[in-house]
Amino acid sequence: MLSIRYPAQAGVSAAPLAGARRGSLRIAVLILLFAGPVNAQSALQQRIRAAAGEAQGKVSVACSLPGTTLNCDLEPHAHPPMQSVFKFPLALVALRQVEQGELSLDQSIRFRASDRFLSRTHSPLQDQYPEAEVDIPLRELLRLTVSESDNAAADIVLRVTGGPAAVDSYVRGLGVKGFHLEDSEHALHRDAAAQYRNWFEPAAAVELLRRVSDNSPLTPEHTGLLLEWMKGSPGGPNRIAGQLPAGTVVMHKTGSSGTHNGVTAATNDIGLITLPDGRRIAIAVFITDSTADDATRDAVIARIARAAYDECTGPKT
Repeated sequence: MLSIRYPAQAGVSAAPLAGARRGSLRIAVLILLFAGPVNAQSALQQRIRAAAGEAQGKVSVACSLPGTTLNCDLEPHAHPPMQSVFKFPLALVALRQVEQGELSLDQSIRFRASDRFLSRTHSPLQDQYPEAEVDIPLRELLRLTVSESDNAAADIVLRVTGGPAAVDSYVRGLGVKGFHLEDSEHALHRDAAAQYRNWFEPAAAVELLRRVSDNSPLTPEHTGLLLEWMKGSPGGPNRIAGQLPAGTVVMHKTGSSGTHNGVTAATNDIGLITLPDGRRIAIAVFITDSTADDATRDAVIARIARAAYDECTGPKT
């Protein structure tokens, strides 16, 4: 332990003076200890944390931009239920199998009666063919899966590509840890608790987005096709893209659960934000078990995405 000596002053006892100075030193150390974690957060992270506070739930975030120190980390290794976000890696698997000759984008796949959802679900495919028993090209099933987040189409693609285990194995094979897919959309509709078994760490989602954007495991043709589907998605217009400058190109995949007893298990969006200079921010925002309303949850994601954008381009004017 460091020993500090304080010289006595004329007419003043050294002992009280030393005690006072030691007390001041202890106070200074305490201030540093408590201030350290706050000061360690960047202005961007503080802005993200402030936005997250509006969600009335758990918020986890990650982002990256190569060649920069961009850091959006807020519980980046949490395990939030991903819901339809899984359709992004599912499409990667299907396109990879096309490249390996196991599937063809032009092959027709039967939409069976057993593929239908008996409970209410989002499926333009099932809306168009309520009786099923039609053949649909794989290319269209993939477009519906990624762009329209079609649950029936996604489960058909999941069936022909080998099921959840095949997607899980493929993502791990790319070296991306922090992803787990166990259940199909049908399983999630039968058991609401099942959604918590399908999770994606925000850091892992950003890593997979970066891989596709910067060093894709797919051919340029199929990478472009996947990103075009993500760019054309009408889902979640008020999430990542909600507060970005008009005309900003966003390629993304949302994930959403229902609301039960006032709690929404999942409100998610992951994607690539194209900056004016052509670089792309990869970002993932997951809101879990929130009691806020739809507009508030979407706005939280939008504010976080805008904060990351501003960090890379300058303050909002």
